[in-house]
Amino acid sequence: GGVLISTFVVAWLAFFIFELFGWHIDFIYCLLFGALISPTDPIAAMGILKSSGAPQPLQTTIVGESLFNDGTAVVLFSILLGVLSLGEMPTLGGFGLLFAKEAVGGILLGIALGYGVFYLLRQVDEHQPSVMLTLALVFGGSAVATHLHVSAPIVMAVAGLIIGNQGRKTAMTESTRRYVDGFWELIDEILNALLFALIGLELLILPFGWLHVVAAFLLGGAVLLSRVLTVAPMIMALRKLRSSADRQITRGTVRILSWGGLRGGVSVALALSLPLGEERDLLLNLTYIVVLVSILLQGLTVGPLVRSLYGQEPEKEVGDAH
Repeated sequence: GGVLISTFVVAWLAFFIFELFGWHIDFIYCLLFGALISPTDPIAAMGILKSSGAPQPLQTTIVGESLFNDGTAVVLFSILLGVLSLGEMPTLGGFGLLFAKEAVGGILLGIALGYGVFYLLRQVDEHQPSVMLTLALVFGGSAVATHLHVSAPIVMAVAGLIIGNQGRKTAMTESTRRYVDGFWELIDEILNALLFALIGLELLILPFGWLHVVAAFLLGGAVLLSRVLTVAPMIMALRKLRSSADRQITRGTVRILSWGGLRGGVSVALALSLPLGEERDLLLNLTYIVVLVSILLQGLTVGPLVRSLYGQEPEKEVGDAH
């Protein structure tokens, strides 16, 4: 829900910002920009939050939210991209049905694949086949999701929750856990490095000027505003629902979730998948600058914000939040 709200808020603000700079962009491109810039990047924020001593529940909340937001944003972006290629807007009912099929179908397929691989992991006691099974889950699960026209990112997020929690605890030895975690951490770092290298090479041939920088700062403000509007009401509602002392929402959650919601790899990847044209060049430029400013400005200041709220030293050990 937050991704949907954020997409439309950012789209409307972006439409007026584009007009302000004399860029006449169709509203469908504004919606695409809203969808691709709405998801947050857990990788960019996690290292900072760990070193600054953020409470473990808050760290887990940010990572979990980001995973599902990524999947939801990819679904929404894909639907809007389909609308752009067709040249006509579907009915509200058709839009909702397509979104439900992609999202709900992804959840159900993720549960089935996750528990299937979990069963297989319990049958082996060596790290090599365990790593291969998780690799097969990603490649095979993505292929099945594509064939069934459901969201592959949501399938992987749900299956990953099953393997990364129940699977790690009851189907893997300590040695196997180390190998599996190390393998996927390395893959994650490699793919993120490649992604930003690709966007860097792409920028060498894109038009770039100071107007883009100014517009990107305004769009970054619009993204932050939409983040507050989607996070704050939900957190306040949860505070009222959770009355027992051990279930209270951590103090400063709204501020950390809002300011620590950095943009990153998913936004860049989606921007690269836009169809060729002047609109793509403009949105790609603006996306990269917004992501860069988000990582540098928010990333460098979220640590001091966390320490000012909790007054903790950096954590030496972090519990299992995989």
